[in-house]
Amino acid sequence: MLRAKKRHRPLAEINVVPYIDVMLVLLVIFMITAPLLFQGVDVNLPTASAKPIESKQQEPLVLSIDARGNYYLNVAENPTAVISAPDLLKRVALELKRAPGAPERQVLVKGDKAISYGKIIQAMVLLQHAGAPNVGLVTKLDE
Repeated sequence: MLRAKKRHRPLAEINVVPYIDVMLVLLVIFMITAPLLFQGVDVNLPTASAKPIESKQQEPLVLSIDARGNYYLNVAENPTAVISAPDLLKRVALELKRAPGAPERQVLVKGDKAISYGKIIQAMVLLQHAGAPNVGLVTKLDE
């Protein structure tokens, strides 16, 4: 009685443990960096049915005004800290002069809808005194 020899085929499975480790590391990286992508202060914007502005290559300067009338600038050392009007004037002038040969940098005002119209106009005047030739207003898209 001759027994037939069983041939063992080589086991060819992919080890997925290193891939899972890489995915977990990427997940942690994205969880840490995602909050950093949000810049500025949360403002309750008014709605409008206007066309969105085409984005420029350079990040726009965004002045946010909360419901209490406090100013926040997205390019300040701390974008979530209140900035005074004189400091705002200096910082915006510095940012606009930083790239003299570049195309005009967009300057936008993000005002809370509870704030008075006069406070937004004051902010726009401050931005113009800092050297901003054109100032745009940010609204939510009317749905």
